[in-house]
Amino acid sequence: MLAQDIVIKPIITEKSMSGLQNGKYTFKVAKNANKVEIAKAVEELFGVKVAKVNTMNVRGRSKRMGMHSGYTAAWKKAIVTLTADSKTIEFFDGMM
Repeated sequence: MLAQDIVIKPIITEKSMSGLQNGKYTFKVAKNANKVEIAKAVEELFGVKVAKVNTMNVRGRSKRMGMHSGYTAAWKKAIVTLTADSKTIEFFDGMM
């Protein structure tokens, strides 16, 4: 699996932006990716050193449209912590 297939997109929320000062970056990742693959993909894509990766599976929300109900797609979230001597990810620098 390629690094571009593992890291799908960054998550930009108020809570994820507060973690940037501690070197924690949040990404939506492929559901079948494990922590080692996520760490290697982030290091390859952004040229940083990863200290640890925390992952969680996010359940789909229940949605209704009239009498029809269903669920949005479930997805996987990864919080990547960088090492203290690592540089920052440039994509997030303008958002702090």
